[in-house]
Amino acid sequence: MNPKIIPNKSKAEDIALIDEALSGKQSSYEKLMKKYYQMIYNLVYRMISKKEDVEDLTQEAFIKAFNSLQNFDKQFAFSTWLFKIATNNAIDYLRKKKLYTFSIDKEIQADDSDYKFEIPDHENKPDKHILDDQLKQIINEAIETLPPKYKSVIVLRHKEEKEYEEIAKELKIPLGTVKAHIFRGRELLNKYLKDKIKNY
Repeated sequence: MNPKIIPNKSKAEDIALIDEALSGKQSSYEKLMKKYYQMIYNLVYRMISKKEDVEDLTQEAFIKAFNSLQNFDKQFAFSTWLFKIATNNAIDYLRKKKLYTFSIDKEIQADDSDYKFEIPDHENKPDKHILDDQLKQIINEAIETLPPKYKSVIVLRHKEEKEYEEIAKELKIPLGTVKAHIFRGRELLNKYLKDKIKNY
């Protein structure tokens, strides 16, 4: 058997799902996420190693990828593009949290190809605390626009920093529902914030 047949078949499958997703077929987004969720989860776990944060960052990577799906270049592998988004997302997290749990010099192997990433050098801005306060205000306003069922889980997760299991117990809803509501709530927040914070 030619070993190249499987990757090519997988790539063709991904392109078909991407086309369907862009045409508005919600199930195609779900199929893409199901196909690559564990792979992205494992990648982020290698970098972060904190289970609850890994789950959050994995979801965020898919949200960012799906919101930019129209920019995906089909001549490349979707998995490599998704890897890069997830890696950059995790790097941003590490920078913000000042956690140094992963060597940025270590290459990450993908099924389709290899790539390296770089951490950009951000200069310190004297008015950064003002911008941070403005961003917090914008994010709070965005949270207020969410439907109640999404707002409640987002507030408990990101403002009160509760674990998924704690949220499920407090709201008396299944753990799977908590995860689904957080994912959908983040999607809505991302869309709301996309234009508002791009200049910060």
